[in-house]
Amino acid sequence: MNTQTSKPTIAFFGIGLMGRPMAANLLQAGFQVTAWNRTTAKAEALLELGAQVAASPSEAAIANIIITMLEAGPQVAAVLDAALDSIAPGTLVIDMSSTRQSEAQELHAKLATRGIAFIDAPVSGGVLGAEAATLAIMAGGSAEDFARAEPVLAAMGRPTLVGPAGCGQLAKLCNQLIVGATLDIVAEALLLAQAGGADPAAVRQAIRGGFAESRILEVHGQRMLDRNFIPGGQIKSQTKDMENVLIAASAAGITLPVAALVSEHYRSLLPRTPLADQSAVLLALEQSNPGKRLGSSADKLP
Repeated sequence: MNTQTSKPTIAFFGIGLMGRPMAANLLQAGFQVTAWNRTTAKAEALLELGAQVAASPSEAAIANIIITMLEAGPQVAAVLDAALDSIAPGTLVIDMSSTRQSEAQELHAKLATRGIAFIDAPVSGGVLGAEAATLAIMAGGSAEDFARAEPVLAAMGRPTLVGPAGCGQLAKLCNQLIVGATLDIVAEALLLAQAGGADPAAVRQAIRGGFAESRILEVHGQRMLDRNFIPGGQIKSQTKDMENVLIAASAAGITLPVAALVSEHYRSLLPRTPLADQSAVLLALEQSNPGKRLGSSADKLP
């Protein structure tokens, strides 16, 4: 295995909506990156930036650092299992997917038996943050492993160590709870403005700069007004995250009533618009208020 002391070699598993710009930023920062994706054409899109493309996870896994950016915990576990015999002791695995805290802890324990280091480092900021290399990166692991990972993570955003393995996923769930609930309440506020006779766009503008100001109100409030539900983040991902919030709450012995309600709103949209942007939670609110609709534009859906 390459033990060069300059820049580590990187294997990147998962070249999707988020993974592609994240891997691109690593390449632009001068890292040697080998990309693997189940659909090879997605990985091949990085060839022009200097990436190498592997035909399998095991072929890609001969690297100093392995980054996974996959759909959920089971996919992470399956891909790493496929690559496991090619991963040398001393390799650092950084899982940047959004999984359950327990899944991250189990993966950490399994890899440790083979002398493989592990950090869970999920992200927030969406595709725009991935493209701009401004992702909020929440890392769980040892201080030593984080120090090793930090220069790599810094090429994609702002990394912060929040605790031992599994705590990155816990921090991401806290983030997603705030995001999901705020999306829901912004939808309620805008629909209330319209139903009560006010101009919802003017109401949004009026309350910006006050205590209600947020990135959600700025970006997703406008998406709701435009009825533009082309993703960004997706309903199916936010639903998964909200359900994992409830699982983490149960494991911690606490009840989160608002999280339970918001989770149900997202879950109700899965049969209809699983690939829509998270701001499409507005549609769940409108379903429960027949005859009430925000704006007059046609829905823009994937």
